[in-house]
Amino acid sequence: MPYGRKPAAPPAAAPTEGNVEELRAEVERLRRRNADLQGRVRTHPAIALAQGILIERYGLRELTEAFALMRHVSQRANIKLHQLADALSRVPGPDTGAHLWFPRRAPTLPPPLHGVDVEQGAGANQGAVLGAALRRVLAIAGTDMGNLQLADRSGLRLEKHTGHPREFTDFFAFVDGPTTACSQAAADHEQVTVRDVATAEVFDEDSRRTILEAGSRACHSVPLIDGQSVRGIISSHHARPLAGFTRPQLQELQTTGEAVGRWLTWHRDTVVFDALEELHRLARATV
Repeated sequence: MPYGRKPAAPPAAAPTEGNVEELRAEVERLRRRNADLQGRVRTHPAIALAQGILIERYGLRELTEAFALMRHVSQRANIKLHQLADALSRVPGPDTGAHLWFPRRAPTLPPPLHGVDVEQGAGANQGAVLGAALRRVLAIAGTDMGNLQLADRSGLRLEKHTGHPREFTDFFAFVDGPTTACSQAAADHEQVTVRDVATAEVFDEDSRRTILEAGSRACHSVPLIDGQSVRGIISSHHARPLAGFTRPQLQELQTTGEAVGRWLTWHRDTVVFDALEELHRLARATV
């Protein structure tokens, strides 16, 4: 061997089937961890702010005490913790020393849901209503693949889905930019039909790739509207490019979207406000 020349490195071993599976499993684990961390980053500030409000307003001693109160009330009211925390930070607080937070609020019945088939006794359960609303839209659209997002302070949060792989739901867990059909429907307050995902200009390339890899070649987004406010979006996804929908289909989809939008406002003004009232009562009793 000539002086100073290093011996050639041995050729790399060809990856085995076992090694490939291990790498795939590790990539999947890291992807899920990343999605979980993104969710925590989005929800933690609202929960931390709500804890601080409870401590300042009621003189609670510790953050853990405030968190335990919120978790208890959210479970009893069957609403998500981040939803209760968000309402606590957005709604003006009760009068100083008041026994009731909302003394002049009159109870109201939930609005009709117009064809959304909810199980008897579940008319105030948000999860049940949203699941039924998603099924209704997919039945009208003629597909079994779709998702439902709710509007929050920074964009759209995925709440329900069917027929989507984990890669899709992780990628679209939160949508906060104008690069999807759902965000366009939310911005325009109108239904949006994407006849072919592969060529539609509404998507950025990462969104397009994720949708196509999930087996969707077309989609249609229906805003859930109460008056002028968009409360969420239901999107149907289709395995083949779409020619479009008939006028009766579009009218049914609009009627469903408006009915669910009104119900979501009722739920906030009734079920969520009831939870805030309960939180106020328990926090006053704690100190």
